[in-house]
Amino acid sequence: MSSFEIIDPAFGSFVLHNAPVKKLAEGFDWAEGPVWFGDMNCLLFSDIPNNRILCWSEAGLTTFRQPANFANGHTRDRQGRLISCEHGLRRVTRTEWDGSITVIADGYQGKPLNSPNDVIVARDGAIWFTDPHYGIVTDYEGFKAEAELPCSVYRVDPSGSIEAVITDMACPNGLAFSPDESLLYVADTGRAFSSDPQHILAFDMASGRPRNGRLFHRIDPGCADGIRVDSDGNLWSSAADGVHCIAPDGHLMGKILVPEVVSNICFGGRAKHRLFITATTGLYAVVLNRRGVQWP
Repeated sequence: MSSFEIIDPAFGSFVLHNAPVKKLAEGFDWAEGPVWFGDMNCLLFSDIPNNRILCWSEAGLTTFRQPANFANGHTRDRQGRLISCEHGLRRVTRTEWDGSITVIADGYQGKPLNSPNDVIVARDGAIWFTDPHYGIVTDYEGFKAEAELPCSVYRVDPSGSIEAVITDMACPNGLAFSPDESLLYVADTGRAFSSDPQHILAFDMASGRPRNGRLFHRIDPGCADGIRVDSDGNLWSSAADGVHCIAPDGHLMGKILVPEVVSNICFGGRAKHRLFITATTGLYAVVLNRRGVQWP
């Protein structure tokens, strides 16, 4: 059985038919937030319900941090430091090179954040993150609590000031910039438990702020929990049946089929051509004829 479904013939050149989808590790309860550390040749990712951040390398699987404040999404900043979204303490943090933790954001206008979910860093050093309520709805991925703020997208300036830049989405989730950062993509998984296809919206970036939000693509089946972009501007998204590849004009090009519901993805490997996939209880990877642009 093929690991790929080709819808647009161009997708046939994106995948390598002698490079199958491989399961690298298993035994998690809900895996999310993969981030590649090329300088250490390893991948960090979260097993949220088990309150740990794990480290995968060719040598095997180890525990990077436990407890981990029910961390979800991760990225690296322009200095290569780990940026994490923590459901448990409802905050975004940076792990310094000496191992100490710096709080980037834990509230807005005097109220606690909901449960930061996904995070990216722009070229200007600003940190962007989504803040849906998933981590406080139950005690499974954090601690049950009442939301005191709307589910929003935030931007933290390099000076440390925080601004709610998108406030009219149901549950903003995955985030990605286009290669030239002229566009911001945001997944809205507000109806993730209904039968409706889930939305990815595109925003024009004007003076560092998102404008003119519009529908870019509907994921069906599943939802765009995690999204990343390759060097040609194609968007790769999680879905219920695997990973969907979406062209810059919004049409579906093809799918990488995975036997579990996919949560998040990231590009890594020696040439950023290996797509790492967190999918419910397992960690998967596939080598592609594409290169990712998400730092690092």
